[in-house]
Amino acid sequence: MGTVDKGDEGYVVVDMRSDTITQPSQGMKEAMMSAPLGDDVFQEDPTVLALQDKVAKLLGKEDALFVPTGTMGNLICVLNHCRSRGSEVLLGHLSHIHIYEQGGISQLGGVHPRTLRNLPDGTFSLDELKRFVRKDDVHLPVTELVCIENTHNVAGGRVLPLIWLQALGVTCKDLGLPLHMDGARLMNAAAALQVPAARIVEHCDSVSLCLSKGLGAPVGSVIAGTKDFIIRARRLRKVLGGGMRQVGVIAAAGIYALDHVAPTLVRDHAHVKTIAQAVADIGSKSMYVDLKGVQTNILLIECNPDVLSPAQLSARMAQVTEEEASAIGQKVIARMLPMTDTAVRLVIHCDVRDEDVALVISKLKYVIKEFDNSKGT
Repeated sequence: MGTVDKGDEGYVVVDMRSDTITQPSQGMKEAMMSAPLGDDVFQEDPTVLALQDKVAKLLGKEDALFVPTGTMGNLICVLNHCRSRGSEVLLGHLSHIHIYEQGGISQLGGVHPRTLRNLPDGTFSLDELKRFVRKDDVHLPVTELVCIENTHNVAGGRVLPLIWLQALGVTCKDLGLPLHMDGARLMNAAAALQVPAARIVEHCDSVSLCLSKGLGAPVGSVIAGTKDFIIRARRLRKVLGGGMRQVGVIAAAGIYALDHVAPTLVRDHAHVKTIAQAVADIGSKSMYVDLKGVQTNILLIECNPDVLSPAQLSARMAQVTEEEASAIGQKVIARMLPMTDTAVRLVIHCDVRDEDVALVISKLKYVIKEFDNSKGT
């Protein structure tokens, strides 16, 4: 099985490792170049002020703050709620804050994470939440905050059910605990549920929204909450090194993304479902998808460990053989990401075209058949 020389021309590269790899569109670049600017540390950048006002209204909160990254946004919110070292936050064991943010809440804030077991849909048991809240005991940390993630990355882009969010909000209120939502892909959740984003976060005391995941902006997140919360958040942003100057040049990309890219997210979701259905229709014993779990722009392809690993599937999808190119009619490189010991993740975003989806499906069918035949499945 020969491999086509990578120096050859005519490759189609479809990068689906993440929705963070997008390039600003021409319209977005023009908005960035023409944005009026000022010093944001002095709160004098008109474009940043416009973005913050836009997001606050979008999420139904009193105020908002532009920050460089979602990781910083989540850290600011946790530190804002947990002001004493030794405070405790309850959050899902598969949450982004717990797994992928380097334990920053502990490193920098002295905040103790206690994990609740995430269910397949990204939720967790509210009964377990109630049991895990610490009582007033000198031996124990003090529970100060609950965190959730929507959509849930490790759960395959699952959307937290509104009825569960309602029940969680009531539970947190009864427990006297604030609720923070890591809403990195919140707009995907809103598109999937066909409800305003404000409805999804109505029971949350704070929320972070990423502009560079799915929305096509090159950088930036926004956190939202009460006016007092944002006043304290601005101070925390400064000490963490997030105070920026003429940052309206990238805030403009966020405004453009919310106006022009957010309304197209349903297209990304439809593309993912098309790919998922195509994989399911093959009926392969090498790999499969959970169609019920396909809700937004993330697809997890589960690999049969007796046949292949996620790393092997990702590596093969990034290669092109002579036979494959002849069969498909194109030299297709489809970049995907090993996500767990058994699953590969692909994420559809605004840079993936309709014709790219068709080529990815053709490639997947060819590769799946190749693995099936190699193992006699």
